[in-house]
Amino acid sequence: MGVVLASAATIVVMEHGRWRIGLAAPPLIALRELLLGAGFAVVLIGVGDILIMASTDLRHAAGSGFPWTQLLLVYLPAVFHEELLFRGYPYQKVRSFNRSGAIIFTASVFASAHGRNAGASPLAIINLVLAGVMLALAYEVYQRLWLPIGIHLAWNLLSGPVLGYNVSGYVAHRTVFQIRGGGAWWLTGGRFGIEGSAWLVIVEIGGIVLLAARTRRTRNVEC
Repeated sequence: MGVVLASAATIVVMEHGRWRIGLAAPPLIALRELLLGAGFAVVLIGVGDILIMASTDLRHAAGSGFPWTQLLLVYLPAVFHEELLFRGYPYQKVRSFNRSGAIIFTASVFASAHGRNAGASPLAIINLVLAGVMLALAYEVYQRLWLPIGIHLAWNLLSGPVLGYNVSGYVAHRTVFQIRGGGAWWLTGGRFGIEGSAWLVIVEIGGIVLLAARTRRTRNVEC
């Protein structure tokens, strides 16, 4: 709520209320972009999970179920909060002067905001910087927040409440699957979760390449 109110107040004061933050869209378009983002995240996390299992003894076993209460009280608010904070007005304002600078700046701040989470490592910070770049490029595809929100939400839900990894060090109370076995922390991600794995570097770079290509195609069509 603080981020929502701060964003609204800043836009009223600094922009005289005239700023398209990226949430206004016809419901079907917003839903389409949300689902596209979710599908994209499912593919990326799925590939990362397969690579981890192929290189370690980590496996998934049946868990206790989906944490519906945490979905409403933690995961949904966190995703909307972070997207408004990191891809909302601050990113968009810096972007109006320098797009590359905005991507680098907000990705770095996004990573540093998670730097004290449980199990954080230099490898995890690198992955978070890459995640910040990827989410910024997701905004660039349609210049709306629904695609990055879809990616971010599905990324967190699949890696944590579904597959049983920690999410940037956060532990879900219940998960559909739970982790069994293990391996080297730099492959499994350790206490930080799947985002602490070296395999995610490759996965996220792949996601960045795909989104950058889609962004270029979108800009060429507009031209």
